[in-house]
Amino acid sequence: MKFARLGAPGSEIPVLVEGERHFDLRSVTSDVNGDFLSGEFRSQVAAAHAAGSLPELEGASDLRIGAPIARPSAVICVGMNYAAHAAESGAEPPKIPIIFLKTPNTVVGPNDNVTIPRGSEKTDWEVELGIVIGARAAYLDSPEEADAHIAGYVVANDVSERDFQMAVSGGQWSKGKIAAGFNPTGPWLVTPDEVDVNNLNLKSFVNGEPRQDSNTADMIFDVQTIVHHLSQYVTLEPGDLILTGTPQGVALSGKYPYLKAGDIVEVSIDGLGRQRQEFVAWEATR
Repeated sequence: MKFARLGAPGSEIPVLVEGERHFDLRSVTSDVNGDFLSGEFRSQVAAAHAAGSLPELEGASDLRIGAPIARPSAVICVGMNYAAHAAESGAEPPKIPIIFLKTPNTVVGPNDNVTIPRGSEKTDWEVELGIVIGARAAYLDSPEEADAHIAGYVVANDVSERDFQMAVSGGQWSKGKIAAGFNPTGPWLVTPDEVDVNNLNLKSFVNGEPRQDSNTADMIFDVQTIVHHLSQYVTLEPGDLILTGTPQGVALSGKYPYLKAGDIVEVSIDGLGRQRQEFVAWEATR
């Protein structure tokens, strides 16, 4: 199944996506949130759809696409999870997952404009596979238990400001990761049965020119390992979002210029959809 949220920020309508058709889920849930995802949401939606109680949403194609999940309680990120990206960053591949945090207000729609922070000279893109938690996870005994706690997957752009991340970080990366809107997410939440999460192509483009091109098979730590590892340190709640790292091909490598106002970034993952953001100057939004 594919789920989306359509409409103006703060007023999104939850929908089931089937090809070009969008079915209104408000008879089943008020939103695609932790309460919804922690239940038997797939069987509930399937039953409602079979009963004809999910009307097709008129004018869906004209509505803004919001993030496919309501604001999560936590956004937890894995760094340096592709060996080639670690190398282009001047680091050795990690022996254990490197973790940092983004704030919930970074999560925005996949095609929303992204504001370059005031004073930024090194705003960067990062296509990433995102995991959405569907059941509380704490102290899982093995990676094999992780699948039962996953509601689905999303494509995300882990936008980063490298000077804030590296030069003025004080040793923590989050300063360069937490500007409002720095995590475009979606267009869809896709349930695990729809994709082979360990074999998905990831790509990014800037102004139509290719940048990243890799596959989730190249991750150092796979999805199940990440969820198990995180559960030893944090209680993951339904609706939480985990970003799993980015492959090589970002501006930090020195091969490409950093983003400037007017640049268009597109990121995609097979089966999870495609995003498009225009980057705009901070002054232009105030």
